[in-house]
Amino acid sequence: YGRRRATLREVILLVDTSGSMATSVVYSGIAAAVLASIPSLKTRLVMFDTAVVDLTDQLDDPVEMLFGLRLGGGTNIGRALTYARGAITRPRDTIVILITDLFEGGNREVMMREVEALRGDGVTLITLLALNDEGAPRFNATIAQELADLGLPAFACTPGRFAEVMAEALNEQ
Repeated sequence: YGRRRATLREVILLVDTSGSMATSVVYSGIAAAVLASIPSLKTRLVMFDTAVVDLTDQLDDPVEMLFGLRLGGGTNIGRALTYARGAITRPRDTIVILITDLFEGGNREVMMREVEALRGDGVTLITLLALNDEGAPRFNATIAQELADLGLPAFACTPGRFAEVMAEALNEQ
């Protein structure tokens, strides 16, 4: 009776599905399915290239979801961030995890404006950089530095370290 109910946290995974992201997309889909199984989290999975597709309703069957994906096309990170911002109902209880190589094919200014807007709303934004098949990061260093200059983490993360990164993010909120 004197217990306070924990606030449900929201996690939005924004996953770049352009051709250079194949390895990271598989790991991201698995991570999303695991996060979706945690009762204290409300998880959304949004895949993007130049279009944005919300796959949240498919999180209960990650294998089917992953085999149904088509990789390729360009990259519009700004459009994905705009979509995520529109889906957020409680900014201070929301973590947006952007999984990308930061090679923005859309309007870079729109992307950075959306990053600033999310940050201003109180959303926790983490950028996980793409890993190649050997586990080495591949990313646009200029944009990664711009994010770092804003105090936003942008780093490579192996699937094994993902749980640790999520625990840190959830504990900071």
